[in-house]
Amino acid sequence: MPTHRGEILDTIPDVRDGLTRVERIVLHVLHEAQRERKGRSVPTAMLYGRVLERVDMSQEEVQACLDRLGVR
Repeated sequence: MPTHRGEILDTIPDVRDGLTRVERIVLHVLHEAQRERKGRSVPTAMLYGRVLERVDMSQEEVQACLDRLGVR
């Protein structure tokens, strides 16, 4: 459960597209990694490591985020 104002804002979907700040970060990091890998699949472990550089999330939270976004 979020306790700080920033954590609460991270979980509120944006009215423009319905994505939370965290989901947007995950998608951005995924896009960057795919571009670097010239379109090849990005291993989840690599994505998780890069996401951790920007936001504190557990592996389960990242996987749940990817599932919500329909990323395969």
